[in-house]
Amino acid sequence: MKKVSDLHRLLKILTLVQGVLPMTPKELERQLSVGSRTVFRDLKKLRATGIDIAFDHSRKRFVVSANSLLQPLQLTAEEALALSALCTDVAGSEQIAFTRPAYQALQKIRAQLPDDLRKEVDEAAAHVVIRTEKAAAGDGHADVYDRMQRAIALRTCVTCEYETPGKLGDGPFGFEPYALFFAVRAWYAVGFHQQRKAVRMMKLGRFSRVTPTEAAYEIPEKFSLDKFLGNAWRMIPGTPDQDVELVFSAPFAETIAETNWHRTQEVQENADGTTTFRCTVAGLDEIVWWVLGMGPSCRVINPPELRSRVRELALGVSALYESDTARGAAPRAKAVKTKPARGRA
Repeated sequence: MKKVSDLHRLLKILTLVQGVLPMTPKELERQLSVGSRTVFRDLKKLRATGIDIAFDHSRKRFVVSANSLLQPLQLTAEEALALSALCTDVAGSEQIAFTRPAYQALQKIRAQLPDDLRKEVDEAAAHVVIRTEKAAAGDGHADVYDRMQRAIALRTCVTCEYETPGKLGDGPFGFEPYALFFAVRAWYAVGFHQQRKAVRMMKLGRFSRVTPTEAAYEIPEKFSLDKFLGNAWRMIPGTPDQDVELVFSAPFAETIAETNWHRTQEVQENADGTTTFRCTVAGLDEIVWWVLGMGPSCRVINPPELRSRVRELALGVSALYESDTARGAAPRAKAVKTKPARGRA
C-alpha cells in the first residue's frame, strides 16, 4: 500500500505544480499533508525520472521545465472539439470575464495535435457555436480577481472596502476568501467577513479596495459552495426552505419540461397540455422575479406567500400603464438633448 500511496503523491505533485495557483514548499506540505523532508525526497524522485521541477524564486513557485519527458498529449476528436468550442466561444470572446487564459492554453494544445486531427477539429469547430448571456466586463476589477485568487492559494486574508448600491460603503474589514464563484453574469467571492462574523457572498465589481496581508487563515474542512448555496434558486440562499408549486400553460409548458431549472425540481406533464413544476427553494426573493418573467403563462399554486408577492408586483407593473389606457394611447417619449462627450486625456 505504501508504494501506491507514494505514486499517488508523486502524481499529485505534478498536478499541483502545473496548476494555475502558485506552489511553494510550504503549500506542497499542506496540500499533501506531509513534512518538508518527504516533499523534497519526492521532488528528487521526479527529477530522477527526467521531470525537471525547480523552484523559480522570481515567481515564488515551483515550475516544470518545458524539456521534461512528459507523456505527449493525446485527445480524441470529440475531446478536442469540445475544448475548442468552450475555449474559443466562451473564453476567446470573454463571455465570462477572466477566462481568456483558457483560450491561450487552447492554442498551445492545438499546436500539439496531429495535423489530420487539427484539421478535422478546425472544420468541425466552424459549425459549433456557444452563446451564453454575456457577463459584465472584467475591466476595473481584474486586480480584485487576481488578489482573491492568490489569497485563496496562499491562505492569507485580505483587507477590503466594499460598496453597496444605495448605501454607504463598508469601512475596512478583514475578509477570508473561500472560493470564487461565477453566476448570473458576474464573479463573486465567498468567504468569511471578519466584521460581520459570518460567511458572505460579495460581488467582485463592488470591491473598491483589496489589500493583501500576511495574516493566515484556514478554509473550514466542512465548507463547500454547494452547502453554502443550499436550495437557493440561483445564488442567494434565504430562509426558510419553501415548497413551490407552479402550473405552466402553453407556450412555456414544453420549455419548462425540457429545462433543468433547479436541482430539486419535479416536472409533471398534464393531460390538458399544462405542466406542473415543483421544487424546494431557500427563500422566495429570487424565484419571485423568475415567475413574473413568465407572465400570464405561469400560475402560482403554492405557497400562498409567493402567490401574494407575485400578485402585488404584477399589480404594480399594471399600474404603470393604467394612465396610458385611460388616454387611449401610449405616451410619447420626450426628446433629450445631449452634450458631446468629452475625450479623456
